Amino acid sequence: MTSDLEAQLRAVSLRVTRPRLAVLAALRDHPHVGTDAVIALVRAEHPTVSHQAVYDVLRVLTDAGLVRRIQPAGATARYESRVADNHHHVVCRSCGAIADVECAVGHAPCLTASNDHGFVVDEAEVVYWGTCPGCAAASTSQ
Repeated sequence: MTSDLEAQLRAVSLRVTRPRLAVLAALRDHPHVGTDAVIALVRAEHPTVSHQAVYDVLRVLTDAGLVRRIQPAGATARYESRVADNHHHVVCRSCGAIADVECAVGHAPCLTASNDHGFVVDEAEVVYWGTCPGCAAASTSQ
């Protein structure tokens, strides 16, 4: 699997480094995590990688299009490595859990604006809000 991550970096002309591979692996295995979680995951495998290195890698990978930064209203920024499509997210109002949701309708950008005001729309960002099954079960058992 590391060779897949190396290929991703090379495909966007980025040098293959241990911190970049570690961040990509962390996001592949743990989508929708915040910066602190990424740091903890990376440092569990590579204790000498600094906090600043992880911040820098997240920025570089986001700028290169290998990582997507999502920040639902009122939530901290989260990161994911699923970037090849225009999927959406569902967010729990209680615990903040986030899950992927496939396109709402049709082909990318998934939704047709009722009035695009002359814009050429190439992406739609939809966030569904609700209560996850765990939080819903906890609230009914109280």
